[in-house]
Amino acid sequence: MANSETSSSKRPPDDDAQAASDRPSSTTRQINQETTDELFPQHWKSGSLKYTDFEPLTEGGTAELQTCLDRNLNRVVVYKKLHDHLADSDMENARFLREARVTALISHPGTVPLYEVGRDRSGAVYFTMKKLEGQDLSLILKGLAARDRKMEADFPLSRLIDIMIQACQTLSFAHSSGIIHRDIKPANILVGAFGEVTVLDWGLAKVHGEEVKDLESLASVEVPQGKEAVRMELTQPGRRYGTPLYMSPEQAEGKATIDERTDIYNMGSVLFEILTRENLVFGSKIDEVLEMILERPTPQPIKVAPDEHIPKVLNAICYKALQKDPDDRYQSMNEFCDDLLAYRSDQKVSVYRYTLRESIAQFKHRHVIALTALGSVAAGALLCWLFLNVARLTGS
Repeated sequence: MANSETSSSKRPPDDDAQAASDRPSSTTRQINQETTDELFPQHWKSGSLKYTDFEPLTEGGTAELQTCLDRNLNRVVVYKKLHDHLADSDMENARFLREARVTALISHPGTVPLYEVGRDRSGAVYFTMKKLEGQDLSLILKGLAARDRKMEADFPLSRLIDIMIQACQTLSFAHSSGIIHRDIKPANILVGAFGEVTVLDWGLAKVHGEEVKDLESLASVEVPQGKEAVRMELTQPGRRYGTPLYMSPEQAEGKATIDERTDIYNMGSVLFEILTRENLVFGSKIDEVLEMILERPTPQPIKVAPDEHIPKVLNAICYKALQKDPDDRYQSMNEFCDDLLAYRSDQKVSVYRYTLRESIAQFKHRHVIALTALGSVAAGALLCWLFLNVARLTGS
């Protein structure tokens, strides 16, 4: 079973927002008859008035999150709103509303259910969503890098690849709806105690067409790219516009034509960290980070971390996803996901050249049950033949 501890609120503040509670999942509110059968009042409250018992959860550079009780449904939810000093900012309100609407429109088991958007008594926009329990992948990878034995027991490579597959499937669904995430990183992948995997923080998502006039009229609502994005990340804690350590080369160059292959590169960066226990890109200076993203030859995980015993097939998958030219990467998230699924089921992966010996070994491994059964039948037939012949000879 997964580690049941939830994400810590002490991680660097950002708008990856929903994150998880800093309390363990054992504090989840128990459902009982009193909770479900309470009479609904004649004079019920709607909008923000129905929320009570607010408690701080976490906060980032632009917004704060609290848990609260929805009195009408008797459930704890997460309540998100902009910081007071940003409540009148057209730019931040546009981003905030886009995040709410995108999250609501991507209705998938791997996304956070969004319950409501509205304005509070002061006129500030808020939205509420499901309160998730779990720990984000960045905390898991930090534990693995530190050789935490319990973390290693809970998250062997096979499980980490399964987490990758679930995240890829969620992103593939989003891509089919015209949504590009643009900020995939381990901190935005939440792993629940019961195997559920949720992709968080759609606040920087690119929407197909982006023809909403209110957003297009706000030039500054566009997500900073390239050097400007790196500068904001390195100098303004909590403000993330495509995290540099996981940026694709086209994001780092500030290109306007970003498509789903950017998310593929970002997921490739996550896979690189899973395999090597190291970041693909590192540095504290703008030029340093940009040079690594744009100029350094794409590293192969197996050469970066030879002691990690990285499977050659996974090395090939990761290397393909991390190609600097988008045309050289997987061309869809489905292709990337299919290769990960093929690896998990001992099928042939499209981007790896198998030697004859590897092909034979894979065939044997994949058909071991059938071969064993066939061998048993053959052995049984041989014994039966011997028995009949011996019986015939002795009888004669």
